[in-house]
Amino acid sequence: MKELFYSFQIQLRVIGALILRELHTRYGRENVGYLWIILEPMLFAAGIGILHAGSNSSEFAMTDIKPVPFAVVGYGTYIIFRNIVNRSGGTIEANAPLLYHRMVSLLDMLFARTILEAAGIMCSIYILVFLSYCLGIGNLPARPIYLILGQLYMTWVSFSISTIVCAGTYENPTAERFVHPMTYFAIPVSAMFFMLEWVPNPYRSWLEWVPMAQCTEMARYGQFESASNHYFSFGYLSLVCSILTLIGLLSLRIVRKHIALN
Repeated sequence: MKELFYSFQIQLRVIGALILRELHTRYGRENVGYLWIILEPMLFAAGIGILHAGSNSSEFAMTDIKPVPFAVVGYGTYIIFRNIVNRSGGTIEANAPLLYHRMVSLLDMLFARTILEAAGIMCSIYILVFLSYCLGIGNLPARPIYLILGQLYMTWVSFSISTIVCAGTYENPTAERFVHPMTYFAIPVSAMFFMLEWVPNPYRSWLEWVPMAQCTEMARYGQFESASNHYFSFGYLSLVCSILTLIGLLSLRIVRKHIALN
């Protein structure tokens, strides 16, 4: 147990060092420096919220669901997926020298990027939701735990897919170019701009199989009192994420054998 605990501490230090390296490489210390990890997604989500601020849809008028937090939570939860998956392509080529260190693995690199992206985006969402409440155009989360869980499940889905993408795009620039378009093609099935209860069958039953849509529904159930909890399942999400994670780990293990450090 002592050796296990010591190894766990080492891995935490490795991941922490990788997060700091990623922060410094991506944002440096110019201007607001590391705060860009929160400000960048906040600007995108705020823009989407402003575009929806004047919506007069009947779905918004008859419930506690207000358009600004609706758009912010939906888009913010989606960009967790988009940013994590988009940045996973080319991870090996960009960080191959780090593999000279015995304690650094491909999984550590992806995990550090995932934590960095998810933490920054989630903080930006909570700040925007609070600001919308202060301005009188939004409300505070009705069930904060569900909001956080929905975004954590989206993070898990994104991380598991990122491991598969990372392995699949290694020394394959053609496959890497398809990653960005595919994340945008996922928008219609992510439930970013709608709730599943608004969708008629049979399309709703099809969307219920999409893990991203369930994560968004869970986050919205956490934000709004009148949102429904009939369209997501913890058991289903955990099963799908576990299977995708297993596939990703096996893919990384296969690819690691073919990485030559010169």
